[in-house]
Amino acid sequence: MSDAIITNDAKPVIRLIQAKDNAAVKQLVHDVLIEHGISGEGFAGVDPEMDDMFSAYQGPLTAYFVIEQAGEIVGSGGFAPLAGCEGEGIAELRKMYLRPGLRGQGWGHRLMIKCIEGARQAGFKQMYLETTPAMKAAQKLYLKHGFNYRETRLGDTGHGGCEVLMLRHLRGQRTDD
Repeated sequence: MSDAIITNDAKPVIRLIQAKDNAAVKQLVHDVLIEHGISGEGFAGVDPEMDDMFSAYQGPLTAYFVIEQAGEIVGSGGFAPLAGCEGEGIAELRKMYLRPGLRGQGWGHRLMIKCIEGARQAGFKQMYLETTPAMKAAQKLYLKHGFNYRETRLGDTGHGGCEVLMLRHLRGQRTDD
């Protein structure tokens, strides 16, 4: 997939992940992490679920979305209960990545709304994420959507290399602005 601005006539579509998307999602995550100089232990690219993202997000409190354009996966992101905080009403925003050619066109915003609204509908009260200082554009998006920085980790994501911790409340905050 080219990293140029996407200009073909095929409009991107956000949909739930399908089994056929597993390899493309794994490649997307790998490519974006490498782009930001992030790889190895402590980061999302080595999570066991990477080999079968479809199966990992089939639970009643999970969802994983892909952005497909012209038959290619150009973005992804989802949510699941935060490991180590089961029963506390905290969802984790997971593996939200966009190809460079899709960025700056509002698709991150649309995907974020899908994740936040999905988590809210699943009954979660808060959403937590971990990222890295290198992902500055992502942090701007998270801040725009009501996430705030925090000093201490929640749960057990296994992403010890991610130093930026953020949390937002899901009740009473609009996601459509």
